[in-house]
This record gives sequence, structure tokens and C-alpha cells, in this order.
Amino acid sequence: MIIDNHPFTVNEQGHLEIGGLDSVTLAKKYGTPLYVYDVQMIRDNCRAFVNTFQNMGVTAKVAYASKAFSSIAMVQVIKQEGMYLDVVSEGELYTALQAGYPTEKIHFHGNNKSIAELRMAIEHNIGCIVVDNFQEIEHIRSLLKTYDKQMDVLMRVTPGIESKTHHYIMTGNEDSKFGFNLQNGQAETAFLQMHNDPYIRFQGLHCHIGSQIFETDRFILATSVLFQELRTWKERHGYTPNVLNLGGGYGIRYTKDDAPISYAPFVEELVNEVQKQVEALAIPMPEIWLEPGRAIAGNAGITLYTVGAMKEIPGIRNYVAVDGGMTDNLRPALYQAKYEAVLANKAAAPTETNVSIAGKCCESGDMLIWDLPLPHVSQNDILAVFSTGAYGYSMANHYNRFAKPAVVFVENGEDKLVVQRETYQDIIRHDLSYE
Repeated sequence: MIIDNHPFTVNEQGHLEIGGLDSVTLAKKYGTPLYVYDVQMIRDNCRAFVNTFQNMGVTAKVAYASKAFSSIAMVQVIKQEGMYLDVVSEGELYTALQAGYPTEKIHFHGNNKSIAELRMAIEHNIGCIVVDNFQEIEHIRSLLKTYDKQMDVLMRVTPGIESKTHHYIMTGNEDSKFGFNLQNGQAETAFLQMHNDPYIRFQGLHCHIGSQIFETDRFILATSVLFQELRTWKERHGYTPNVLNLGGGYGIRYTKDDAPISYAPFVEELVNEVQKQVEALAIPMPEIWLEPGRAIAGNAGITLYTVGAMKEIPGIRNYVAVDGGMTDNLRPALYQAKYEAVLANKAAAPTETNVSIAGKCCESGDMLIWDLPLPHVSQNDILAVFSTGAYGYSMANHYNRFAKPAVVFVENGEDKLVVQRETYQDIIRHDLSYE
């Protein structure tokens, strides 16, 4: 039995299963809140992108955007799948290094890379830096000269396209903190500073138009805008790109209102558009790079909670509180993100009530799900929230001094703890006494 189009099943006990294991058993073994990932699903998502390029005979690099969920174990799974890796900070780069990730397969992003971060990237000979502003060009050039090294660089540009998503996760519009503007000539100015530099190996363009996008039309439009600029650069400067990075942002299913297309046709449409543009411009086919993050991790993860207090306001609402909330899933408070959930220990039972799932933080806005149909709810039931694999653990915080949950991977019928649950000692580890 499949649960509401989510890729998880129900066993003979009527319990939700993930990766062939009983989620209720996992909750008892590791405690709650608990992040659980189906590793095979992570692998399948990786292969959906990589295999499509291979089947089309197109040279490509698919990099996991590790901001979605970064841990040593997660990075190791991505390494096992032969993927590339995107990082946006020293911390994400350090995690990748500790996981033994091949540095030549790491790409460094970020709108405000510090000199220390750039130095770390250069010292470890990472594969590519995606440059975001003019100051960064100067920093990279100076550091590479000091180290007497060369490095591959892409230029992030904003194509001036508004994607159909929440404005907080819209990144390709003209008014954006990210990248060089194509409309006002900044991109060409940056290009002229880099493409003949003796230390910077300028490889091509990068754009990212936003996150949780279902339609391909905006990606197609962004691609055409990039090629308009490339046509100008070819005519003026004789330049043709080695790489075209079209970013990530592919949407996943959170609720029944979401209708993402599968990844293979998504990739096929993008490749066909690039091929069409390449033929029109009469240039060699560049490498195509993509950066899925949520699309790799999102639907592979669930979060398990234990039901606690319940409050009925007659004629208004029934609240069901769980032992987590905005400290382990900030997205509902930050983006008004919506989720679906079931009672893991009653996954096969018919729904009979409508409740709203409240977190335990001292904020009225700490609501995980409004108006969720469930079977009769009892204290100590286990609630499973779907599609929390991206930006759950990544955005976890210590508000109200709650400890961060544990993370468990399941694969081939076995469970493995990959991130330990924090202790109260962990919370105060860096506190200093004033007495």
C-alpha cells in the first residue's frame, strides 16, 4: 500500500515503512524528533539525472547542491554515485573534505565568499569557483597569483526572469543579491575582466532562477537569454563557452497540490533547448551542468515526531502538538511551506478528524501543518511528515535551546545512525561563565 502518492508503504501491522523498515520501531529505537532517509531513493534520484544525460549522449556534470542536506554520510552517498558537489561555505567544504570527497569534483558557490573561503578552495584545488561579484574576481585573481595556480571559474548571471515560486527562493530576477546582471552590462564587464586572465580559466555561464519550480518554461526562457548574451560575446570577442550551468531548483511533491514532472523529461527538454540554441549560433556543444539539491534529498526523507498535548477549541480548531517544530523544520514559518503527514502507527486507518499540527516552540507561528486529516489521535502516537529531506536538518536551530535531532539512514533493510542526537551539553558547549 502506497501512502497518498508518497513513495512509502504500509506493513502488515498498519505501520508506515521507509526503506523496508518499520518507522514506529525506528522512533522507539532512536527517539523523536527523528530524520529518516531512504538511501536507495537518494541514489535513484541521482541516477535519474545522470543516466538521462548518458542516454542522450551529452557531456554533463550533475552536482548535488549540498545546502539541501549536508553531512559526512550524505556526502559519501553522493560520492558513491559519482556525482559532483556544490558547496557554499567553509563548513560545507570542510564537511566534504572530511567525507573524503574528490576535491576536483567540488564547485564553490556563494554571493559573499570571504578571502579565507577562497583561499581554502584554492589550497585544496577544488574543481570550480562560481564567481558572483566584481570584488570576488579581484580576490580570486590575487590569490591565484600568490599561489601561482590556475582555476576554472564560471560566472553567475541573473537572466532577469521571475520564477513561479515564493519570492524568498526566487533568484533569477533582475533585482537579486546573486550574480552579475545581464540587462545592464555588468556581465560583459566581468567577462572582459576574466576571459583572458592568465590565472582564471573562464569556462562559461551559470544561472539559477529559483527553487521548487515545476514548469520547464522558465528554464527554457533562461537558457535562451543566456544564449542571447553568448551570441553578443561571440560576435564581439570570438568567445564560445565550454560550460553552461543551468542551476537547479526542480520542484518535488510536498502536497497533493504539487505536480512535478519526473526528472528525465525535465533534463531532456533542457538538453533539446541547448542543442537548438547551439545549432542556431553555430558553436560546439558546451558541457551542461546541473545542480539538483532538493530534488535529490527532499522526497527521500521523513521526520518522525511523538504526539503530546492536544487542545480543542470548539467550532474553531483542534490542535495537536508534537515534540518538534520550527527548530527542526523552519520552512513552514519561513516560507509558509506546506506538508502532508500520517500517523505512522495508524497509517492504514481511515481518517476521522481534522487537526492542526503545532510545534512546541514559544511562537504562535510554530505550526507545521494546518488542517491535516488524520485517524483518531492519541498521546504518544507517532506522526510522520513527508518530504522533509531537504532544508530540515540544514536549517535546524537551537531556538528555545532545543537539541537538534538525530539522522538515520535506511538501506537494504538496515538502519544506521549517521548524525547523533545533540545533548544538553552540546547546546551549552560554547557558553562561557560570567562568574
